[in-house]
Amino acid sequence: MKAWSHVTVTYDGSMKPEGAHIYVNGIDAGSDTEANSLSGTTRTQVSCKVGRRTGGDFFRGQVEDVVFYNRALKREEVEHLGNMNAAAGILTVSPEKRTKAQNDLLVRLWSRDHDKEYRALDDERLATQSKREQLDGMISTVMVMEEMPKPRQAYVLVRGQYDHRGEDVKMSVPKFLPPLPAGAPNNRLGFAKWLVDPTNPLTGRVTTNRMWERLFGTGIVETSEDFGTRASFPSHPELLDWLSTELIRLKWNQKALWKEMVLSATYRQSSKVTPELVKLDPLNRLLARGPRFRLTAEVLRDQAMFFGNLLTEKIGGPSVRPYQPNGVWDEMNVYGNLRNYKHDMDENLHRRSLYTIWKRTAAPPNMTLFDMSTRETCRVRRARTDTPLQALNMLNDVTYIEAARALGQRMLTEGGASTQSRLQYAFRVVLARDPSTHESQILSAGLTRRLAHYKAHKADAIKLIGAGDLKNPTTTDPATLASYTLIASTILNLDETITKE
Repeated sequence: MKAWSHVTVTYDGSMKPEGAHIYVNGIDAGSDTEANSLSGTTRTQVSCKVGRRTGGDFFRGQVEDVVFYNRALKREEVEHLGNMNAAAGILTVSPEKRTKAQNDLLVRLWSRDHDKEYRALDDERLATQSKREQLDGMISTVMVMEEMPKPRQAYVLVRGQYDHRGEDVKMSVPKFLPPLPAGAPNNRLGFAKWLVDPTNPLTGRVTTNRMWERLFGTGIVETSEDFGTRASFPSHPELLDWLSTELIRLKWNQKALWKEMVLSATYRQSSKVTPELVKLDPLNRLLARGPRFRLTAEVLRDQAMFFGNLLTEKIGGPSVRPYQPNGVWDEMNVYGNLRNYKHDMDENLHRRSLYTIWKRTAAPPNMTLFDMSTRETCRVRRARTDTPLQALNMLNDVTYIEAARALGQRMLTEGGASTQSRLQYAFRVVLARDPSTHESQILSAGLTRRLAHYKAHKADAIKLIGAGDLKNPTTTDPATLASYTLIASTILNLDETITKE
């Protein structure tokens, strides 16, 4: 044709033919699809060839330049690139033979060059379009489901064998429960409406039982993960009934139900126990006393950092990398992004435990030590243990040492000038009460001993307060800060601190 053409090829990596496009002079040339899938990969060790396919004929023509982009260009971007010299080609076509699209393009190109008002409006349009694309890029992609035009046939699998089919089964809800609401379709939408229908006795009970378990340590039905034939019988079935109907009455407002539960006389009663109560009801299934149980792994870590004014309370964002033991994931994550793990160096280091990076087969060890599930399988109810390893972790892990050092520094800078006032300050921050005379005496004596030791062994003090990345104030004596670090660590490890009661 002896004419230059601008050719752009894009591919979005979807492994679908519709993800690949060929544009000629900014216009999608279209394609014929023989199979609705693409296989293989675009990665290759072979050098790129322009104008020839290996074993094929040479391209007969000329190539002016070739540009590779590190992403799939949008249609508007390709149009812009293809239209840079589009007028020259269109002008070679006689006016009566030009298409409407060609005439519109000529008008636009001429207007941008000769009409200032048009150019200003067009620039505003492009800027708005760019902002919209940026906003769209900030929206997370969420996978959704839709019903198949013809539902897939399903069968009872005899003894669970996929190749041993029994009778046909249709979509439905269990016969012993209420049917789908009137007018609800027999699909996922109908099922969703059925789940929260007031006549359904299951959803409200399961939800409120888990809420009760969060507050009291044990659900009204102890087996919160199982409400079936092997479940534990509810300790207070009428209470469970009332809670479920109350949640429905509140229009599924969990915040309102949380408020009712924590303001109840049952929750607000003392957790102190007498020998008689221990003998009659060791597990407190009769709710004769308030709940008392160890805090969860996430709460223990977060509260230690909070007391030291270290916790970053920012909401949202990608996973973060807190302190972890050296090389802990090198063997099990050979090809993953946890090999040669390096913790964050900025505010992400002290983000809430909710944001800690997690691999299904590589859970953070200082979390699993406190009974957090590995997430390899779904677990509704966590175990709750008390082991010596947990105490060793809270006394020696860098996260807790650094938090104790930060709390010790707060005692020195915000707690007043005397030892007594500093101890009182720490108790109020951590336990929301003043220390007893006996507690003050024990901690004061311990502080005196540690001060004497660290003044005589300055290297030990520097080693202790050097744990973690937190900067030490240059105006504080290392021996004094180390001593108060250990006092703060003692307070953070009190049973009263790590136990909900």
